[in-house]
Amino acid sequence: MANNASVTKIGNLITVLQSVESTNNYAIGMVHEGMAKHGNCWLAMEQTAGKGQRGKTWKTSKAENIVLSAVIEPSLIPLSHQFLLSMAIALGCFDFFKYYAGDETRIKWPNDIYWRDRKAGGILIENVIKASNWQFAVAGMGININQTIFAEDLKNPVSLKQITGKTFDIIELSKELCTWIDTRYNALSAGTAGTIQAYNDVLFKRDEKVRLKVETAVFETEIRRVSAEGKLITFDTLERAFDVGDITWML
Repeated sequence: MANNASVTKIGNLITVLQSVESTNNYAIGMVHEGMAKHGNCWLAMEQTAGKGQRGKTWKTSKAENIVLSAVIEPSLIPLSHQFLLSMAIALGCFDFFKYYAGDETRIKWPNDIYWRDRKAGGILIENVIKASNWQFAVAGMGININQTIFAEDLKNPVSLKQITGKTFDIIELSKELCTWIDTRYNALSAGTAGTIQAYNDVLFKRDEKVRLKVETAVFETEIRRVSAEGKLITFDTLERAFDVGDITWML
């Protein structure tokens, strides 16, 4: 790992933006301009065109939630195993949310944060690659903190305030989140096995039967684990492996 990444913590510098279209787009722009280093983060009080997984939008109320993008220099992780970074970031978000919300917190594959059967947060990682060299990853995180009224089209959202009854300081919690993520990233850099095990230990619906949909077919299967490559492994009459985007959860 480059020297600056080995000594610089994720969250060493958090820049607060009052309003931005997308923190990920902003951070990626800073990377391309040579104005971002490992660990730099951007926190938005308002995001007008947030991005979610697979082209979806991320809707969030102004100044009520964590909307944060972190620049990471993943030089010890092969590009072919980039899901390991996703695992580490998800674990950092999980650790943070569990600290306040308790043991019913889980990671729903691939990298959503759930409390019971309700979505508390999501992660979108975008990469900057040049000549097959994985230069930077930008990890965008949206975590529901103080919001209590959500858009009708959102499925089962939940926030820390709804769970705990408390109102939180968004900036201070963003600093705490970065500390949790930095810890998990350092653990990943030291070895991958612990990260894979920790991720599967808190996997949403693990060892439970669920209904999944592939194209037009709905079927029941048991969640077993997620592989290092990011495939969801299930079992019914046979073992199945799904890539991100292959399935729809029928919760």
